[in-house]
Amino acid sequence: TERKKLHTAPVRQIFRLRPFHVLVATGGGYVGYRKYEDYRLEELEKRGIEVPVKLASEWEVALYKSVPTRLLSRAWGRLNQVELPTWLRKPVYSLYIWTFGVNMKEAAVEDLHHYRNLSEFFRRKLKPQARPVCCLHSVISPSDGKILNFGQVKNCEVEQVKGVTYSLESFLGPRVNTEELRFRQASPGNSFQQQLVTKEGNELYHCVIYLAPGDYHCFHSPTDWRVSHRRHFPGSLMSVNPGVARWIKELFCHNERVVLTGDWKHGFFSLTAVGATNVGSIRIYFDQDLHTNSPSYSKGSYNDFSFISNNNKEGIPMRKGEHLGEFNLGSTIVLIFEAPKDFNFHLKAGQKIRFGEALGSL
Repeated sequence: TERKKLHTAPVRQIFRLRPFHVLVATGGGYVGYRKYEDYRLEELEKRGIEVPVKLASEWEVALYKSVPTRLLSRAWGRLNQVELPTWLRKPVYSLYIWTFGVNMKEAAVEDLHHYRNLSEFFRRKLKPQARPVCCLHSVISPSDGKILNFGQVKNCEVEQVKGVTYSLESFLGPRVNTEELRFRQASPGNSFQQQLVTKEGNELYHCVIYLAPGDYHCFHSPTDWRVSHRRHFPGSLMSVNPGVARWIKELFCHNERVVLTGDWKHGFFSLTAVGATNVGSIRIYFDQDLHTNSPSYSKGSYNDFSFISNNNKEGIPMRKGEHLGEFNLGSTIVLIFEAPKDFNFHLKAGQKIRFGEALGSL
């Protein structure tokens, strides 16, 4: 009896004092299982087999959220800043290039020894001729990536992938002050979607672009517009790959994101950069006050910043193709904008696209 007590007491103590480790291990194992499921679904889709949508339950989402992805992303961000010895740079970057299919011939500097750390390598610039900006179409792709979904916004909901939606108001947050955005006066009975449309006869459109780790990590202005407001939502940093986007409803509303809103020649225009696992930072070049992935935040909170001031009545003007910001690794960009009814997308769901190529036009 004494021996049993001697052997079992430490076990009880471990489970009593370290439940966090058990939770993380369980959550990490489940995420690994989901990654395998994502891979299996992608293989089925390649064969042309349609996969039915199966959404995660509340406990599955809670289990996924138990994994400390924010902490891991901050650790990854710090690791990216560590300067690598010159002899180690080529093997490390070559492994990344081989794993994710990076085309270094497009890089402004092809010599791998030039990049002192992973962060510099991820943020590498491209040769000017590598991404010609299309001048014939009104909206271009702001980044390299994969088209997950596009089309008209209907019933105040947006599709993140086919068959899985999220609330437009939950994603963008409450309507911004009418003094900053040129909205028409909202009627009490108007829906959130109707309040965003400024001109009679216009519709609200959306486009979702997924940036894989091997894609070009910077994003640019998709059209000529002015940015008048920034809204930052702290949140989770779950993976945003197509498999997870198909599995978790309102995934983009759970994750940290930066919403830039303003207007273009046809009315309301917004670009949202959505954070993801290992995306330790979302950077907007003209916004020095923005700090993402902080150690703590209040659930459901957000903070606003206006670019309209007494000295600057017009906000931040952006030209089509101009540098706008960057991700630390890879993530998702969501465009939601107003346009006339004859606006047409020149896209196919699932297609690969590069920065500068046409999204759509009138």
